[in-house]
Amino acid sequence: MNKRRRRTALVGVGALTAGLLLSSPEHAVAANLVQNPGFETAGTDDMPYCWEKSGWGDNDFSFQTVADAHSGAKAMKVTLTRRTAGDRKALITESAACAPAVSVGKQYDLGLWYKTTTPDANITVFRHDATAGWQYWTDLKTLDMASAWTKATVRTPEVPAGTDRITWGVSVYGTGSATTDDYTMDQVPDVVPPASCTGTSTQCADGSWSVLPTQNPVRSMHSVVLNNGKVLLIAGSGNSEENFNAGTFTSAVYDPANGTYKVIPTPKDMFCAGHVQLQDGRVLVMSGNKAYPVPGGHGYEGFKDSYVFDPKTETYSKTNDLNDGHWYPSATELGNGDVISFGGLREDSTGSVTAELWSDKDKQWQPLWKVNQTWSYWGLYPAMVLMQDGRLFYTGSHVFGNNIPGTGSAIYDYGANTVTQIPGLQNKDQRDQSASVLLPPAQDQKVLTIGGGNIDSNPDANRLTDVIDLKQANPSYIAGPQIPQGKVDLGNGKIAETGAQGKMYVSAVLLPDGKVLETGGGLHNRADPVYESSIYDPGSNTFDPVAADPESRGYHSSAFLLPDGRVMATGDNPGNGTWNHNVSIYTPPYLYKGTRPAITSVINQEWKYGDTQRITVDRPIAKAELIRPAAVTHSSDPNQRFVDLPLSVSGNNVDLNVTNNPNLAPPGWYMLFAVDAGGVPSVAKWVHLTGPAALSATAAAPHVHSFADSLSGKVSGPGEKRTSQPVSPTISGCDRHYGTVNVCVPTAFPRQVGKTAAARCAWLARNHYGRLKVNGGDDPLGLDRNRDGVACGKADVRRG
Repeated sequence: MNKRRRRTALVGVGALTAGLLLSSPEHAVAANLVQNPGFETAGTDDMPYCWEKSGWGDNDFSFQTVADAHSGAKAMKVTLTRRTAGDRKALITESAACAPAVSVGKQYDLGLWYKTTTPDANITVFRHDATAGWQYWTDLKTLDMASAWTKATVRTPEVPAGTDRITWGVSVYGTGSATTDDYTMDQVPDVVPPASCTGTSTQCADGSWSVLPTQNPVRSMHSVVLNNGKVLLIAGSGNSEENFNAGTFTSAVYDPANGTYKVIPTPKDMFCAGHVQLQDGRVLVMSGNKAYPVPGGHGYEGFKDSYVFDPKTETYSKTNDLNDGHWYPSATELGNGDVISFGGLREDSTGSVTAELWSDKDKQWQPLWKVNQTWSYWGLYPAMVLMQDGRLFYTGSHVFGNNIPGTGSAIYDYGANTVTQIPGLQNKDQRDQSASVLLPPAQDQKVLTIGGGNIDSNPDANRLTDVIDLKQANPSYIAGPQIPQGKVDLGNGKIAETGAQGKMYVSAVLLPDGKVLETGGGLHNRADPVYESSIYDPGSNTFDPVAADPESRGYHSSAFLLPDGRVMATGDNPGNGTWNHNVSIYTPPYLYKGTRPAITSVINQEWKYGDTQRITVDRPIAKAELIRPAAVTHSSDPNQRFVDLPLSVSGNNVDLNVTNNPNLAPPGWYMLFAVDAGGVPSVAKWVHLTGPAALSATAAAPHVHSFADSLSGKVSGPGEKRTSQPVSPTISGCDRHYGTVNVCVPTAFPRQVGKTAAARCAWLARNHYGRLKVNGGDDPLGLDRNRDGVACGKADVRRG
């Protein structure tokens, strides 16, 4: 856990957020773009011409021009003699006269010669945005310790839109020194244009969907892509009381290579459990369904049991118990391989206020006294995204009804045990089963939320999106572009959405070209499927409508990335209790853009933080990245992330520079993709980014930045210790007075439906609810007007 003290950033000569009036940049040419690259020309403030002091934090430091040069008479030495936080760096001066001009969409090769006495040094880049001014861009390469002059090279990502100049240098963030000399910067030549479209014009623009010939044999609402390329599909009882009473709990393993399924014995009802992949590739499954609700009695109940699924043996084994029951818990892996979990329903149907911590070292859940507690109730499946400094960002995406009190999003600091409210989330109480993703690349620390609704009030689901930049000192959500509208089936066939209609039950999938597919959804509580898919581009902040999944994908659906770059979508569980066993596959447009690049070798499958790892490719690539395999349910996969791997290129040999910050890429198995200049990805190779050895006391410290360090939102610490949060038995949005427990008659009908029995019964008929027995003597929705124990009979409708 991150327990470091936070401090306001202290930037040197150039304030990172201050806009400078720069002249229009000239296009880069094939020459060294760095002025005074060897520090030979004197400047001001005891610094060479076109170089400035920069950095932040609590440390003692010095900047020196020294005679121990690689060439010429001078070199730059930056030394830290004491450090609590922050870094120091000599940067190219943030001015029109000195900062190299760059072109949007181009890449640049950066090089320098260096000596270091610390492993805590890396190449850091800042960019000038025409609107926002100077700001941090990214860390590119960790420098190995070197007592003799050593050359370092690295290629930047494509220059983002709005950028006209960059500046860069070496950050020192641990005690010791880095001496540098002979900087170079060259624009990467344009590659051969990508191949022409290999499909139809529609496929090349919108991609295509297909429905697999073999159905999913289980009612799975949990999907986990395993490190062998197979997919674990967990059903438990599959939201079927009949299966629950019979003790029929199932999972299946799907093999995309041959399209087959293997049904796996499942020891407990893991329906609506939490799950996350551990750093060793096994899947931790926590809690699940202890009991279905009873009309007039208790609601759903969560048990304390926890299991681990092993992909090698395809079996479950029991762990120690959680401290509390958690039906619908969160699950977020931390940078040290531990897992933290919040929320869900306890064994008595009340809300759990107990945070749980899985120790990767001990391979067990920690006792309550070892876990920091705020006694906060975070709701069900609260989306908790790990930030680059170890704190957690609650995005506001959740399941069922209203959001948490306050602004609806927050930053939780485990070390300080404080919760700080974050503003800006639109319609916070209508983000039920919205989707949230940490946008590509994870280094940018931006989060997107998409859509949502509210099963308690059952309005039309919305089109809202929100984007937050967690690099800002005091971040706030800002409204993003609305998601495109699709077609909705209200029971009489598909019609175009109108007004502000959007969707809940959204699936969001990170794609290897750096974009996000959002797909599936419904307009109302477990009804009225919406057929719409689009691709979000983080660079342009826009959605592009693409082909829609032909299958309904509402409640209990999932969509996720396969290692071959396609997207798989499963499930749909409408309120009438049925289940869609059809499986859809989406082929994105990038797979219709010609031959794919191939990773022909990976020198080492075992990776460490701060490593340089070599791969070979069959032709030039523009970028490479690690994508964490999916572990998704109920629109929620807070561990999903795309981590950029800056390149050092020599022909077909490509050295990949791995982040040294485990909070950006928590330990575990990742899909490694190489992507060409046309956005066409390779088939993924699996690599293992390991934790404990890389996080030992002798390992280099991660380069943590002072992002989100001046929060102004309301701060709360631990509350008074308590047992639980009272929760209504109708939290699932279903009135259990009607039909079997598999059936969800909504507690609130869509607003377009009248309040008469006839109108409500007509809506239920259109949605294929069938015969509904009245449970008990109460009829809160007025559907059994003749009191014969059957809702929506002919007499009830006539009397309605």
